[in-house]
Amino acid sequence: MNESDLFDDEEEPAYRVSPELAVLLARANDLLARVDAWLPPAPARVDWRETLACRWRRRLGLGHLAPVTTLNCPPWDALTGIDEQKAALDRNIRQFLKGLPANNVLLTGSRGCGKSSLIKALLPRYARRGLRLVEVEREDLIDLPDITARLEHQPGRFLLFVDDLSFEPGDASYKPLKAALDGSVAGLPGNVLICATSNRRHLMPEYFAENADTEHRGEEVRPGDSIEEKISLSDRFGLLLTFYPFDQDAYLAIVAGWVVALGGQVDDAMRADALRWSIQRGGRSGRVARQFAADWVGRRSLARTRKPPG
Repeated sequence: MNESDLFDDEEEPAYRVSPELAVLLARANDLLARVDAWLPPAPARVDWRETLACRWRRRLGLGHLAPVTTLNCPPWDALTGIDEQKAALDRNIRQFLKGLPANNVLLTGSRGCGKSSLIKALLPRYARRGLRLVEVEREDLIDLPDITARLEHQPGRFLLFVDDLSFEPGDASYKPLKAALDGSVAGLPGNVLICATSNRRHLMPEYFAENADTEHRGEEVRPGDSIEEKISLSDRFGLLLTFYPFDQDAYLAIVAGWVVALGGQVDDAMRADALRWSIQRGGRSGRVARQFAADWVGRRSLARTRKPPG
């Protein structure tokens, strides 16, 4: 063997690609390029100095925080007829903002009485003190550990807002919530508080047949396991605020508050129309009062700006 055979200028490649494999690789690259075009872009990082609220959203199985650009937060002072609930919630939030012990909150009771509005009204009230809000749908509660992990080291204090919370039989999505409230070794970060609303006191449907499991031992009553399971979830909220239907005077006071907040005037004609509106809607509530106020102020403003014919 001569020296030229040992030191050939053209080195052999480390490996060879067969023509069939080359075609397969080219097709795979083309397929990946097409799939990549359909994938959503990576969500931008949230700047909590500029963002007041986000909603947790899932896309193609991945969750992300989507900033809310148009806030739907009523003025704190416009919410009337629920003074006791406002005072209790406000005190708890002030404790939370100061880094003091505070409780997770469950607001339950009659529909349309201001439960959701009261939580949302906290945001403009305390945004300058670092309060931020993250809205989470009930079916996304399974992502609760991921959501809290993303918020743990962020600046500010966060309310996790779950509206109209309830669970049906066989629905296991309540378990991450139950663990986060009180049960998991991890617990919630110190800058996160859960606020939920529900029309159900115990968050789950209750059936008459479940009472058959209740034991009676003398004067002692011991609920069955199914009832205990349902009660245990709502009991893990440290602050429970209950809302009741409004009587006529309270309803009219709420209407007046919304009319003034929307720039209208309160008079006897407005009160009479407000009562007729509540009869047509089948009840008196804060939601009905706000809807009437919007209609009343809008109609009166439109009538004043209408030009005469001709």
